[in-house]
Amino acid sequence: MTFRTLSHTVLLAAIALSSTSCAAFKKKKKSSSGSDADFVQGTPLGGSDASGGSFGSGGSLGTPLPERSEGSSFTSSGVDRHRFAPVYFGFDSYVVGSSERAKVGAVAAALKGSSSSLIVAGFTDERGTAEYNRGLGERRAQAVRQTLVEQGLSASRIQTVSFGSEMPAESGSNESAWAKNRRAEFGVTK
Repeated sequence: MTFRTLSHTVLLAAIALSSTSCAAFKKKKKSSSGSDADFVQGTPLGGSDASGGSFGSGGSLGTPLPERSEGSSFTSSGVDRHRFAPVYFGFDSYVVGSSERAKVGAVAAALKGSSSSLIVAGFTDERGTAEYNRGLGERRAQAVRQTLVEQGLSASRIQTVSFGSEMPAESGSNESAWAKNRRAEFGVTK
């Protein structure tokens, strides 16, 4: 085989591979629940599966999500992000551990008599793909949300968002930094 033939073969293989890889990504597909969601390989990113249920073990993390409130952004000045301590997670886990449940309980107790709404943001460490980390961050936020609902907070007042690895609490590529970045944070609307 000549160099030119080999070059053409490699180029054609690369084009074929990239076109099949790109076909797996779909943006803003209407899910069966009627909402816009980002999909990767048929898996929705944003909190619900294709049947409209929520992520989690057994395909569901409980109560349906409320509609997004206009103007409520976790990073906006109208949201207090420092009122409650973060909830930390184990590596590649979205289980709210027994040691972290007390933090969630304190949030639920403090907000039961309040009219404020809550945004739970899920985060991951830097390991993993961007898509995987967004999904894991969403599952973490959903798990905390479900724990809040189980402790008496109204589901209609809790929204979730995932930032994946985008907003690290601590920079660094070591276990200490990763442990601080595997978290869910609370934002209380002012």
